[in-house]
Amino acid sequence: MRLCLKSFLFIFLLSCQHPENAQLTSPLKSQLDTLKSVEEEPELILGAERMDTLVDLLKNEDVAIVANQTSRVEHSHLVDTLIKRGVKIEKVFSPEHGFRGKADAGASVDSGIDKQTGLPIVSLYGSNKKPKSDQLEGVSAVIFDIQDVGARFYTYISTLHYVMESCAEEGIKVIVLDRPNPNGHYVDGPIREEGFESFVGKHPIPIVHGMTVGEIAKMINGEGWLKGGIKCELSIISLLNYSRDMEYSLPVAPSPNLRSDASITLYPSLCLFEGTVVSVGRGSDRPFEVFGHPDFSKDSTFQYSFTPEPGFGSKHPKLENEECYGLDLGSRFKDQRMSEIDLKWLISAYQNYEGNDFFTKRERFFDLLAGTDQLRLQIIAGKSANEIKLSWQDDLNAFKKMRTQYLLYP
Repeated sequence: MRLCLKSFLFIFLLSCQHPENAQLTSPLKSQLDTLKSVEEEPELILGAERMDTLVDLLKNEDVAIVANQTSRVEHSHLVDTLIKRGVKIEKVFSPEHGFRGKADAGASVDSGIDKQTGLPIVSLYGSNKKPKSDQLEGVSAVIFDIQDVGARFYTYISTLHYVMESCAEEGIKVIVLDRPNPNGHYVDGPIREEGFESFVGKHPIPIVHGMTVGEIAKMINGEGWLKGGIKCELSIISLLNYSRDMEYSLPVAPSPNLRSDASITLYPSLCLFEGTVVSVGRGSDRPFEVFGHPDFSKDSTFQYSFTPEPGFGSKHPKLENEECYGLDLGSRFKDQRMSEIDLKWLISAYQNYEGNDFFTKRERFFDLLAGTDQLRLQIIAGKSANEIKLSWQDDLNAFKKMRTQYLLYP
């Protein structure tokens, strides 16, 4: 942008020296003003990039870091950056998909030693979702820095919950380095009901909550959601120059099957298919951009086809080696983002599936993803997308009112 501004400035000054070019002055001035305003827009600064603030908080602290491949400060991993700044790091906790973000969804993640730093890595997935007392021994502060995508069933905020709970029990401070929410511009979906608590639905919030991880951390503390209502000592290093309407393209894939802006904007709508017989493209080169099933006929409704095969991010994908017919949504949303959960694809798939096991093979999982059994029952009853979404509105309005006290950004 600076090079463009200099070029326009040169042309503008040159035109002022030549009367025959005087008529160009006005449009050039307009373009210069536009370029200046763009150049003067405040730059988004991530919590992890506020390094001086963070290092000040970590003086004399023995630090553990909850991190993965998204925990970066420009071109360096947060762990490497802090080591260079002299911060004493004791260990790294890794969430679902592992420290380097290469494990499949739901796959067990082993603890071990990070080859690049020699630091011990403790997995917070599988049977050890909550840090144990002995795993926090010798630690006085825990940093949480993971890029989220703003959906309740994306498990990083469940990991955050357990980290906060363990630290509250052990008297350890938690520091959250905030990052933008790429789906932060809207709120939608059913609120998770009692009886449907799980690792993909830890909190009574809608599927799309429209909050950053820092804001969620404040809500967890403020609403007394930690066991016994305890609260942890919490610090948020907030984003600078951020608003929730801001479009943000993630520089690093947050998990192996969310590889594009299209997949991230479609994720809140398409992840519900995980609780059905339908594939969302795991095992293809377009995960969470497509959906399909072998029983869908290749007609005017479902013209796109793909075949799930074992590969990165999915060693044993659903409908492995079976040609699936469905829709390519990624191309449609390549350059735009969604502003609501779209139920019409789920309803259409249910209506076009000829078997009676659309939900039954994974019925409980679908209900856990939805946070309720009502969505499944409404689809079976033939309710329209508008009728279903109308049933969410009172709860969504109550949630929006409740969350205002925890918001950090406009």
